[in-house]
Amino acid sequence: MSRLSWTTAGESHGRGLVGVLEGLPAGLALDTARVDAELARRWAGYGRGGRAKLEDDRVELLSGLRAGQTLGSPLAFLIANRDQTIESLPVPTNARPGHADLAGCQKLLARDPRAVLERASARETAARVALAGFARQLLERFGIELFAHVVELGGVAARPGLFESFGSERAARRAASDFQCLDADAEAALRAKVDQAKADGDSLGGVFEVRVLGLPPGLGHYVSAPERLTARLGGALFSIPAIKGVEFGLGFESARLPGSAVHDAIVPADPARPPRFGRFARATNRAGGLEGGLTTGEELVVRAAMKPIPTLRKGLDTVDFATGEPVRATYQRSDVTSVPAASVVGEAVVALELARAFLDKFGGDTLTEVEASFEFWRSQASRV
Repeated sequence: MSRLSWTTAGESHGRGLVGVLEGLPAGLALDTARVDAELARRWAGYGRGGRAKLEDDRVELLSGLRAGQTLGSPLAFLIANRDQTIESLPVPTNARPGHADLAGCQKLLARDPRAVLERASARETAARVALAGFARQLLERFGIELFAHVVELGGVAARPGLFESFGSERAARRAASDFQCLDADAEAALRAKVDQAKADGDSLGGVFEVRVLGLPPGLGHYVSAPERLTARLGGALFSIPAIKGVEFGLGFESARLPGSAVHDAIVPADPARPPRFGRFARATNRAGGLEGGLTTGEELVVRAAMKPIPTLRKGLDTVDFATGEPVRATYQRSDVTSVPAASVVGEAVVALELARAFLDKFGGDTLTEVEASFEFWRSQASRV
């Protein structure tokens, strides 16, 4: 049984979203303001729709915390919706292409897309961002840093290498961007792309990247296919609405190269730049920090591709439920692009899976036990 688990509940236009996080050790100090800041970052980004101006997401803690520290019991919270109109909204007369509407109606044997779309909505991801806002504070206590940024939107790509070159300035660079992007020189082109898509009644997709620094080697497992961290992280990213592709390190490019240009040679640690853990390092990081379903101790590098949002102002062809006649899909308030928001959600689901893997390896009922387990393993890792 995993030491860390979570669940969410709630509908897009219901009273709110509920999140429950179980398995955090007792005695961990948590900053709720940090969580609210992550929720605000999820709403940021050029190309967001009208709801971004309406909602002001904040967590209302219901259980699991006392005097700012975890109790070891389930941590539960509510994110209230301002747009609580679920009972008054009309039932759409058709299913929207690209959404879960039609397949969901067929699953439920009902002509009520509202019963499907209220839960299938990406609004649910706010709860996962909040869950991760708490879980990542455990990782950060052990020197693990997570960072997501947009690397491509609407075919406009950011310059490579900026994550490394900006170093400690990267968070400030990202915060200054309307696209959660590190390339300030690309902002004008990105903005023009979004403006044109909006004028055309269309939408845009893109690619975001999640980097994680400071991970110890050996998180995840090789003995069980579902416990391979590659599978767990990939599944977590694919659980975000509209994600169509995930790659680690070289990713799909590795299929086009010979093995000698793909795999990472193992070398002795450089005394001038010793690794954080153990006596060895990789000469390169083409694998993106994962081998055999385990972290290698190198930087984790994962990218996810998001399709354009299927809710288009100009509409797509569909069929009326009652008459069976061709019609234009019902338009509901939507974004031109949600790639910047998806990067925040991507960072969140990666944080949740890594926190679970970390506690699988070093878990205990209290933070003191987790720290002791981590320090013991760290002292022994240098002997391998």
